[in-house]
Amino acid sequence: MTLTSANFDTEVTKFQGVALVDFWATWCGPCLMQAPILDELMKEYEGNPNVKIGKLDTDENQDIAGRYNIMSIPNLKFFKNGELVAELVGLSDKERIKEKIEEVLVRKD
Repeated sequence: MTLTSANFDTEVTKFQGVALVDFWATWCGPCLMQAPILDELMKEYEGNPNVKIGKLDTDENQDIAGRYNIMSIPNLKFFKNGELVAELVGLSDKERIKEKIEEVLVRKD
């Protein structure tokens, strides 16, 4: 899912469940390496109404990047019922990201 300033609040902050947002940029090498990993996870969680995975280009959506103080990318932010609850900064492997999704899913907030 492509996230933008126009749909971010609807798709992420108003979503009841876990939303994983990949803050990235087209010029970022590690971001480009992270993309196929996230694509695999999107397929794995497809059909799960409690998990949503999206990507937000920080260059095109600087207001959202600024709202979440994005200083380094790739930056994966995990939201639970609209609240930011966790993050992974830098290139992360599939298992680490999946562990974090599952951890946030069972989290009682």
